[in-house]
Amino acid sequence: MSGAAVPGGISAGVSGPLGFIGLGAMGAPMVRRLLEAGHRVLVHDVNPAAMAAAVSRGAAGRDSPAAIAAEAAAVLVSLPTPAVVQQVALAPRGLREGLEGGGAMRIYADLSTTGAQMAQQVAAGLAPHGVAALDAPVSGGVAGAEAGSLSVMAAGERAAFDEMRPVLEVIGSNTVYVGEAVGLGQTLKLVNNLLAATTWAAACEALAMGAKAGLDPELMVSVINRSSGRSFPTERFATGPLLSRRFDFGFRMELMAKDMRLALQEAEALGLVMPTSRAAQALYGLAMAGGGAGEDVTALARLTEGWAGVELAASRRNEEYPGGGAPA
Repeated sequence: MSGAAVPGGISAGVSGPLGFIGLGAMGAPMVRRLLEAGHRVLVHDVNPAAMAAAVSRGAAGRDSPAAIAAEAAAVLVSLPTPAVVQQVALAPRGLREGLEGGGAMRIYADLSTTGAQMAQQVAAGLAPHGVAALDAPVSGGVAGAEAGSLSVMAAGERAAFDEMRPVLEVIGSNTVYVGEAVGLGQTLKLVNNLLAATTWAAACEALAMGAKAGLDPELMVSVINRSSGRSFPTERFATGPLLSRRFDFGFRMELMAKDMRLALQEAEALGLVMPTSRAAQALYGLAMAGGGAGEDVTALARLTEGWAGVELAASRRNEEYPGGGAPA
């Protein structure tokens, strides 16, 4: 389902232009979809090339988050880390500064993965200015952002969600309201990513074991994906990016490790031990210590391959496994 637009590019439920901050691998295709749906979008990014690309598609560039908050009734952000989210929302020249003179922003929606604590901190910082904050992290990655098929897990004031829903549905065909408490959307996203990360770590070990015993990697993955061991990582990380040796899923290992860290911090605050997840976290730590932080998350398999002395390659790489994908 797509968000409706009315003449002049004004979204049903939100009057005035939208703001969008963060034009990276996820943000850029989301902005493109909003523009194609008829929205007027004001954009900001620290990367001039990303700004220029968005403007060439019809967006209007602004030189700071504050400038966007001054004009846009609803602002969405898609940013890499909690620290960047905090800076964009609350630091000088940030969104809050743009509200001090009576700016237009009434709704803030964070599409990033930052954890419940940061979502609550930003919401508290914007609330005195009359802004309703939604934490609305997305899952489905670059391919989902391009297709408008993301899962959106939104939490916050119900009225704000209802007003933003037509906008969110332009980028996410699976848009779900999680609850009134700010941070619940972030927690759900972290649960999802922790499960994906831990499952992939186990898959890397298991596939290396099978290859060491003499099993053909391509055959293994094919059978697993038709059996009880299948998972999103075996279907989308192993099939394509790993077997083709292109390691091109589109999500950096350091970002997966960041999500694991945030999830385990929340688990610790809840008094939970999480031994399986912490063992998986250690595997990612070893891979990054060996220079893999900036590599694709699928390159985690290189660590277990090295231990086993095997290579998890398909016998018909390019023809059978086109590669590519989208972050969890």
